[in-house]
Amino acid sequence: MSVSDHSLALAAAGGDREAFACLLSRHYDRLFTFAFRLTGSRAEAEDLTQDICLALPAKLRLYEGRAAFSTWLYRVVVNAAHDRRRRAASQSRAADGWGDWEQARQAELHEAAEALDWLTEAMRALPEELRVTCALILGEETTQAQAGDILGVSEGTIAWRMSEVKKRLRARATEELNQ
Repeated sequence: MSVSDHSLALAAAGGDREAFACLLSRHYDRLFTFAFRLTGSRAEAEDLTQDICLALPAKLRLYEGRAAFSTWLYRVVVNAAHDRRRRAASQSRAADGWGDWEQARQAELHEAAEALDWLTEAMRALPEELRVTCALILGEETTQAQAGDILGVSEGTIAWRMSEVKKRLRARATEELNQ
């Protein structure tokens, strides 16, 4: 019988090395693949994954189990990638001696990348029907009527779904600001 990730995470948080090893065994490939998608570089993804593995025992002490372990782990990876990007940007500015204009431009690019990462992660958390609706309306720029035809639902349902997407994204942003 297989032990749940939740149980393993709680045991690992308490210092159980076997539970920690089992969690890493189960999730290492997923962790690395996601890190690669965020960094776009195999070397960066390997470094990021190793950094996360080293920090994970301490981070597990903060695991509360309110979400699936894999969801929590994705958040850890996203935060680690953001931290790494911030550090790299700071080091780059210091090493290269960019002027104020270049620093502002780099900060804008960094903020845009962070916003896109946040939105991507937030969209993954939405139920499929909301995600698909949002992809049609915002990504493919269909009208609500067209999206309704494609999905076989009324235009009013599409409007409600988009309202629900906005509400959930606002709630997530507010929750993250209050953490």
